[in-house]
Amino acid sequence: MSLPWGDRVLSVWWGCVMRKLDREAGTHRTRRAVLAGLLSAALTVAGCDGGGDEGGGGGGDERSARRGGDTTCDGRLEGTTDITVWFHAGPSGELDTLRRQVKDFNAAQKDVRVELITLPEARPYDELVVSAAASGELPDLLDFDGPNLYNYAWSGKLKPIDSCVPEAVKADLLPSIRKQGTYEGRLWGVGTFDSGLGLYVRPSILKKAGIRVPSGPDDAWTATELTGILRKLRKEGYEKPFDLRLNYARSGQEWNTYGFAPAVWSAGGDLIDPKDLRTAEGFLNGPEAVGAMTTLQNWVEEGLVDPNKDDKAFTGGRSPVSWVGHWTYPEFSEAFPDDVRIVPLPDFGRGTVTGMGSWQWGVTAGAVDGDAVWRFLAYLLEPREVLRMSRANGAIPATDSAVELSPRFAEGGAEHLFIEQLRSGVARPRSQTPAYPAVSGAFSRAFAEIMLDRAPVKAALDKAVRRIDKDLADHQGYPSAGP
Repeated sequence: MSLPWGDRVLSVWWGCVMRKLDREAGTHRTRRAVLAGLLSAALTVAGCDGGGDEGGGGGGDERSARRGGDTTCDGRLEGTTDITVWFHAGPSGELDTLRRQVKDFNAAQKDVRVELITLPEARPYDELVVSAAASGELPDLLDFDGPNLYNYAWSGKLKPIDSCVPEAVKADLLPSIRKQGTYEGRLWGVGTFDSGLGLYVRPSILKKAGIRVPSGPDDAWTATELTGILRKLRKEGYEKPFDLRLNYARSGQEWNTYGFAPAVWSAGGDLIDPKDLRTAEGFLNGPEAVGAMTTLQNWVEEGLVDPNKDDKAFTGGRSPVSWVGHWTYPEFSEAFPDDVRIVPLPDFGRGTVTGMGSWQWGVTAGAVDGDAVWRFLAYLLEPREVLRMSRANGAIPATDSAVELSPRFAEGGAEHLFIEQLRSGVARPRSQTPAYPAVSGAFSRAFAEIMLDRAPVKAALDKAVRRIDKDLADHQGYPSAGP
């Protein structure tokens, strides 16, 4: 299973990933970015053969790029350019597919040679990125969890890529992909897939109980209506009819923010002031957010939510309603062929809202040649390659041209709701601020306290606000000029 966010447990292979010290005559050499794994708790990213001067620590050049013109790409490639690419995954369908894509790309042309470095499980991926940036050892092309883009762009780890991406390609991207990749009016990243979030239901069970099945976002259940539905299902013999995927919900996990910030938004609250992004006070702990989180907690306290410790609440038939994302569709539909429907998240007062966003690619500040990096990225965004990845990980294709070739996302397709939400604006990006890591960490911790520890809702959200506002103060509000 591949989740659309950083699972915060990614690290480096033991030992060093060595690169060849020499290339063919006439090639442009990238820095020899490598990884050193130490048999200790303090894993660090280090260069095995130097190259710090070309690293992606960022700084002045990228602060200038934010203020002035974007010169990442000039449309020229000379000779053969070697680029390094970092990818987050351990063994998975995504990684296997990317390896094949790199192999095929390298075999098909001679202008750009891609070296793929994978970072398997054990240490938080973002820590590796920060360490590598500090030591000047970022790769040329970096993948990262989408909401981290804003911090990476602000701190000078990335280059803007408007000069690289043709208008026709931008127009082909789903609106959600463009929105997630944009910071301060510039495009800093693109993804080849997006995510979908909704309620999975068993239509046969709902029909038997006389419960209506929503037809789309304009017809979503209200939160109050859903409470009544869950109580009715319990009377039908489903002791704990609701799966909130609490098995994902440990403190600090991104699922808590990705999955349940939409409830806060739907109620009219937010995780941070959406206008000036300078405080969470009155937004994350305001009456709207408190009301939404109280409703979620009440479902747990009333015994309507399955703790799902075995990850089989839905597939085991215990819970006919599951709040989860696109990655479970294959498993759910295999368990109940022709008896799985995806419907919108409940309306907490201001209309249904859902999540969006997944892993993105960005050109690092120290990239040897933006045009070379874009050549590979452009290949990954070709319809055939987008579909190749989407079929491997079950995610939503990032381009309209690829969606048109995907029956399950087409009108009438089993997962069409996800596309409808991403195109219509029902899906919202997580807070677009350099403070996002702090915002998400604080909300995730509060969510776990509220849902798992049954902490008082207002008090837990007040603590989250203090954590967020402290981070904002520590960084002087993240001024647009950068650190």
